[in-house]
Amino acid sequence: MAAAHAARNLGVAVVNGFTGSPIWHLLYSFPPVSRQMIDDGYEFFARMWQPILDEFAKCGVKFALEVHPTEIAFDITSAQRTLAAIGERKEFGFNFDPSHLGYQGASYVKFIRTFSDRIYHTHMKDVWWGHGDGSVGVFGGHTDFGDPRRFWDFRSLGHGDIRFEEIIVALNDIGYSGPLSVEWEDGRMDREYGAVEACAFVRKLNFKPSGVAFDAAFERA
Repeated sequence: MAAAHAARNLGVAVVNGFTGSPIWHLLYSFPPVSRQMIDDGYEFFARMWQPILDEFAKCGVKFALEVHPTEIAFDITSAQRTLAAIGERKEFGFNFDPSHLGYQGASYVKFIRTFSDRIYHTHMKDVWWGHGDGSVGVFGGHTDFGDPRRFWDFRSLGHGDIRFEEIIVALNDIGYSGPLSVEWEDGRMDREYGAVEACAFVRKLNFKPSGVAFDAAFERA
């Protein structure tokens, strides 16, 4: 609640953050998890966050959840359920980060198109997957980032498996005009080198959408 007021005082329109999740520990659903337990988790989330969102509404500020493992929304389906739990309030949207969707096998481009009116901020972050030696799965095996056994790991932009041009096309299609914020994590690369390279990568990729119909050039004056 205090963050909403601080953002208003600073002239900040969107606050990115996490919500946590009372049911993340039930992710694997074994031992068997009842539907009621999951329902109760979303109800608890909504009960905690409705007063927070009331303050955001008073301040004219939006909250953008980074859809992320350990959060109440971590893929498309859980994000849809999260919105339903809070009554589709416009104060609540998403910080789009393709990296956390990609290694899970969720479509990050479909996420943009599914939540076209809820993308309040965008992280440009790369990741690769399927590069380990087969001893560590998608859950990470309690290994450190940079461990060559890992199934997935974060990479500097352009060095992973995220198809960023598809992301820019989709963001342009939905009319997104917010920031493209580089979130840089790559244990295999010097960070200063990576920062310069990543910024250049985004600037080169961030083309503006066409302002005219493609076939307009073939029309007679």
